[in-house]
Amino acid sequence: MISKIGLENIYQKFNRRKYVHPDPLEFLYRYPDIQDREIVGMISSSLAYGRVAQILKSTETVLDKMGSSPFRFLMKSSNRSLSKTFSGFKHRFTTDEGLVSLMTGIKKIISRHGSLNLCFVAGFNRNDKTIIEALVKFVGELNCSDRYLIPHPEKRGACKRLNLFLRWMVRKDAVDPGGWETVPKKKLIVPIDTHMARIGRMLGATMRKTADMKMALEITETFKKLAPRDPVKYDFALTRFGIRNDLQITSLQREMNG
Repeated sequence: MISKIGLENIYQKFNRRKYVHPDPLEFLYRYPDIQDREIVGMISSSLAYGRVAQILKSTETVLDKMGSSPFRFLMKSSNRSLSKTFSGFKHRFTTDEGLVSLMTGIKKIISRHGSLNLCFVAGFNRNDKTIIEALVKFVGELNCSDRYLIPHPEKRGACKRLNLFLRWMVRKDAVDPGGWETVPKKKLIVPIDTHMARIGRMLGATMRKTADMKMALEITETFKKLAPRDPVKYDFALTRFGIRNDLQITSLQREMNG
């Protein structure tokens, strides 16, 4: 059984803004208005795959073109102008076509619902055990043609970047900026990739080998026993180990023991 005291030690020590860089989360801090921040969060999280230096570079390139208010930029832009603005964009498997598809999906949702938040809430049922059902509906409304950029939650994949986006939007503490106040934190799912999968196995939170949705739910359930109202709270602090050069994953257990 994972020690709650150990996890709290990690949270209290490392869940701080000085440990954010390098992480695309840092882009969200530039936007105090939730209308802008949720758009930036959607774009930043969607591009968060590959080498972190390239993730930051690609995200910066996109946001620079959107100006001081991504919300105003999108709402004023036509599909044609978006294609022209981002012509030639490339981030690993994502091309300008996929990026523009995501942006037009965001714009359509805002036009239809008023915000990404209101769209997500419209598909959310408080009787659902997790946010998966609402996420399925949300992704359906986005209707992004690039399934690598925006994976479908009905598949077996962990949907790490979508769950990361929701963590940023729903939680609010020293690191996560929040803004989506009507979605319960207890319904969130831990964002899982190979890095978090390794940490989960190291801590005994899962025995599964594949970093898929089943593993994400298993690790989430383990954390929920320790933090029932906020099972995802430990995600940021734990994943600093092995991402930052000054925090090796081999030192995680030692840090948990104080």
